[in-house]
Amino acid sequence: MGDSEVFTSVKSLQKRLHKDSENSSIGFFPTMGALHHGHIALVKQALEENDIVVVSIFVNPTQFNNPDDLKKYPRMLEKDIELLNEAGDIVVFAPEVETVYPKNYEKLNIDLGKLGETMEGEFRPGHFDGVMNVCKRFFDIVKPNRAYFGMKDFQQVAVIQHMVKVTKTPVEIVVCDIIREESGLASSSRNVRLTEQQKEEALIISQTLNFLKSIVDKYPPIKAWKKAKQFFRDGNLELEYLEIIHPNSLKRLDTKWVPGAHACIVAYAGEVRLLDNIQLVPFEEK
Repeated sequence: MGDSEVFTSVKSLQKRLHKDSENSSIGFFPTMGALHHGHIALVKQALEENDIVVVSIFVNPTQFNNPDDLKKYPRMLEKDIELLNEAGDIVVFAPEVETVYPKNYEKLNIDLGKLGETMEGEFRPGHFDGVMNVCKRFFDIVKPNRAYFGMKDFQQVAVIQHMVKVTKTPVEIVVCDIIREESGLASSSRNVRLTEQQKEEALIISQTLNFLKSIVDKYPPIKAWKKAKQFFRDGNLELEYLEIIHPNSLKRLDTKWVPGAHACIVAYAGEVRLLDNIQLVPFEEK
């Protein structure tokens, strides 16, 4: 069992990190809490690769374009800390909104271009502005050597990598594999809001992605996409989007597959918005 230390102010956190900072590597994992075994897998990887691991627990209001979704997002700090203690000694940063965004805060404005116009950018306007601002703010506070992000949020990872490049922030972005439940459902904090029946129905998401991967050799992207949408309709969820995209530009693929081609999907189980993705084509070996 670990003994996690919890800090709520920037000054106290930085004082703690400064104590061990000389020649010590810092790994940082930003979360919105409601931690699960998927989060802990990333925490354990960070512990293996760094001397100090900082986990932020902060439900960031600026990345929600739906006030009701923000209100209902699960908050369970005590349970989160208990779970982190099982992983090891963690430095926890759990600030209030006023701490992250003080009155003198200068908002970061970055034009994402096409990167921010598709998928999440289209359906959640302003979302990535909030993501970039909170991550840059935390990077400036923690000053990590490495920051860890899950591949489940595929487009978010691309946005963060772009932001780091544009702002010349000295941090290595470590992208970690999607962690799934035994059923195949992608692990998510939002899963706690699902009923048992909804969890069962939500399997159509990963099943659709796996179906899509199984027909890559038979059809061009546009036809495979149509067949996957038909497959999804056999379930009970409401589809928001399903896209087959280039792994770097995130542009939609129509006639030709490319190395690293990805499929991204978002669907609703009742009021709960779930997202997932899968790599459809392997990257070419160098």
